[in-house]
Amino acid sequence: MSEQTENQTHTTETMGFQAEVGRLLDIVTHSLYSEREIFLRELISNAADACDRLRYDALTEPDLLSGDSDFAIDISFDKDAKTITLSDNGSGMNRDELVHNLGTIARSGTSAFVDKLTGDSKKDVNLIGQFGVGFYSAFMIADKVTVDSHRAGEDHAWKWTSDGRGEFTVEPGQREARGTTITLYVKDDAEEFLDESRLRHIVKTYSNHIPFPIHLDKVEEGEAKQEQLNDANALWTRPKSDVTEEQHKEFYHHVAHAFDDPWMTLHFRAEGMIEYAGLLYVPSSRPFDLFNPERMSKLKLYVKRVFISDECDDLIPQYLRFLRGVVDSEDLPLNVSREMLQNNPVVNKIRAGLTKRVLGELAKKAEKEPEEYATFWGNFGMVLKEGLYESAADREQLLKLARFRSTKSDGLVSLAEYITRMKEGQDAIYYIAGEDKDALAKSPQLEGFAAKDVEVLYMTDPVDEFWIPSVGAFEEKEFKSVTRGGADLSNIKGEADAEDKEADKDTAPAEGIEALIKAVKEALGDDVKEVRSSDRLTSSAVCLVADETGMDMHLERLLKQHNQLDSTGPRILEINPKHALIKALAEQATGKDDLSDAAWLLLDQARILEGETLPDPTGFAQRMASVMTKSFGG
Repeated sequence: MSEQTENQTHTTETMGFQAEVGRLLDIVTHSLYSEREIFLRELISNAADACDRLRYDALTEPDLLSGDSDFAIDISFDKDAKTITLSDNGSGMNRDELVHNLGTIARSGTSAFVDKLTGDSKKDVNLIGQFGVGFYSAFMIADKVTVDSHRAGEDHAWKWTSDGRGEFTVEPGQREARGTTITLYVKDDAEEFLDESRLRHIVKTYSNHIPFPIHLDKVEEGEAKQEQLNDANALWTRPKSDVTEEQHKEFYHHVAHAFDDPWMTLHFRAEGMIEYAGLLYVPSSRPFDLFNPERMSKLKLYVKRVFISDECDDLIPQYLRFLRGVVDSEDLPLNVSREMLQNNPVVNKIRAGLTKRVLGELAKKAEKEPEEYATFWGNFGMVLKEGLYESAADREQLLKLARFRSTKSDGLVSLAEYITRMKEGQDAIYYIAGEDKDALAKSPQLEGFAAKDVEVLYMTDPVDEFWIPSVGAFEEKEFKSVTRGGADLSNIKGEADAEDKEADKDTAPAEGIEALIKAVKEALGDDVKEVRSSDRLTSSAVCLVADETGMDMHLERLLKQHNQLDSTGPRILEINPKHALIKALAEQATGKDDLSDAAWLLLDQARILEGETLPDPTGFAQRMASVMTKSFGG
């Protein structure tokens, strides 16, 4: 034992909760009143996790069990003292772990999660459900909680006490055996839980699947007795037909520490060269930490019903990290370490089997229940797209699962559907990338495509800019950005072709356009890569596009925002020869008028249409004032 801990053995310390804990406690206490009975589910779930952890640790340190290998969770209550007690013989906690686990929230993304809390109970309940309230749910029914815990393999117990209002104390504890005892001092308005039948009902409803015996301690005719309340068998070992939807819901709540219900359930057993059982769930809501940089998997790995790890990142690809549930292997050794799981051939085969099964089930759902699948895609589509970039082996399946918004559909469209709607002469899948669909819909680059009734996909996720260059094409149809110079519309036959021919008569003369292009290019110099006439514009005078071989404009902006790019390169300025302004300028160009101010105003206009900040607002204002003065005869 360290000198610091030795000195603290006989002292009581008072500490404050981490700010995030304080806010979470306040909302849990006041917003989840109608869900109060889940306090017992959450505490039992934590106790089961502690038993799982110790059973794993004992594989390499059998002395930790101290002759007590029969794990169990005991519940008792005292109506007179108004207390409920829950005790387990799991791993237990020492002083530092009590402070760390109960006084702070060390989970990644906690601050971002807490920042989303609004104080509106209806909205916050859903957010809290994504986060999981765990131990703090005890304060929904208790105005004081004590935790007496003895870490397996250590000499001293420690006691944690708090009323949940900002502070907690830590002092030497009384528990002799390893494990944890939690005592809840029940509030006056929660005395309904001081009832045997009420506690029995809660356990059977929410925790029947827990693989350790849950006992209710009681006294009958002066004699102490124990009643086992749960079946205490691993749910994933039972035949699929024996597990009800309600049992799946409660097991999901336990394994995911979540409030929502599963969107999809996969219960299976794989047999053959490698044998394993799986009970996997797709959440119906996004987990709060889905986009944390660590991108950790949350599946629990068991070996022959013994918990091994919930941090086995090789078990599934990172783009399936939203999955929750259990995988139980028959082929891994029981003493496998977390380090040995990395690049393990058995784990790699399980990973391939899980991936194939999950993607296959998603494909069935997409085909048979497209509206339900649209909900799933709204939650997790952005994550699946990461697989398009990272996993070449799964790319074909993922492309078929991908869905997009488009200029011709209110709902989602698949790439296969898009291809069936391609126009005669169209040989590419056109898209436009940006952060907001509504803003993209107003982009001038779309005008020519709309005129020819050509569908364009909206790519509004940051990952789109990375997977598209990696994938390149779908069913031999190349992906092309409408904001690049290579998006040629001349070969595409559309309903507007006859109108276009009529409109061509109203186009500025070629001589004037050539003179205007030359004058604009001379005025703008290196600030543009090229100036040219456009067939993609119908109502706008100008637009900017990237070179066909250059970086897409949205990706360029994205990288610059994240300091991955020092500056953006010059773009191509396209002008619309049918626009009244361009025709007027073309006439002046043939007359050798100075068009310097007009050229810069055209470029700034194109920048504004792209939503960009003008590099020289003062110069823009001066040129605008000068042109307006001339127009009004000043």
